[in-house]
Amino acid sequence: MKTFLDCIPCLVRQALDAARRVSPDESLHERIVRDVLQYAAAMDLQPSPPVLAQRIHRRLRQMSGLRDPYRAAKARQTEMGWAMLPELETQLAAAVDPLTAAARMAIAGNVIDLGASPAVTASDIRRTLQSALSAPFKGDADGFRRAVDGARSILYLADNAGELVFDRLLVAQLPHGRVTVAVRGAPVINDATLADARAAGLNEMATLIDNGSDAPGTLLDDCTPAFRERFDQADLVIAKGQGNYESLNGENKPIYYLFTVKCPVIAQRVGQPPGTQLLMPSRRMGSRSTIPTSTGDEP
Repeated sequence: MKTFLDCIPCLVRQALDAARRVSPDESLHERIVRDVLQYAAAMDLQPSPPVLAQRIHRRLRQMSGLRDPYRAAKARQTEMGWAMLPELETQLAAAVDPLTAAARMAIAGNVIDLGASPAVTASDIRRTLQSALSAPFKGDADGFRRAVDGARSILYLADNAGELVFDRLLVAQLPHGRVTVAVRGAPVINDATLADARAAGLNEMATLIDNGSDAPGTLLDDCTPAFRERFDQADLVIAKGQGNYESLNGENKPIYYLFTVKCPVIAQRVGQPPGTQLLMPSRRMGSRSTIPTSTGDEP
């Protein structure tokens, strides 16, 4: 998926938000935003948004001198997740279809995205999770169940740190011993790293690996050979978040994309309004779902 003009203001806003997190110095904020604007003026829009976000956040870390500007925010979000988990586990225990219910809860947790929504609050997260099973949903639940049941190895591509706690609900429904959870190789925005995954207790439920990349998505040519081998060998990939969809859409691989539609560009691309929970198969899955599995580069 290429980058659209609508993505540029979002990337600039991300840079300003991160700048304000690392320092109260308004002169630094201005230098960072001007630097990003100069880069944006000359950027090639053919790469996917995670490619451009990776470059912008690398520059931001360089200018600020901080390796992980979102570290404190990620820790707070993980704590909020743990506080909400018992209530969701009670709901899940009463669900008629636990796998689909767990998937919907994990997708609802995708609201914890400081790239898309820098002002997301604990109240926003609680409200979203409380309505996880009644929110607008479009998905191929039957196909997802068949794919999970038939997979000898599942690669679960995580997204943001706070939502890892809710990913636990879905990972627990997957075949034990067959799941590898992959996170980013280095900090970028509030995307999950190995430290965040351990804080969410996922190391007790699945094999943990990182992809070696600092992109807010999965750029295969930027990942380590070890990660690419896992990706190639997996019978099923579960890809959480818009960044993973933006970077992997079009790959000839059995993938289910799980995310909340957060922006007009993605809404037009997948044919669903913002706020919709998506459980969307890749074209390789051969699903009978009516959800678009592949589109052109026009939104």
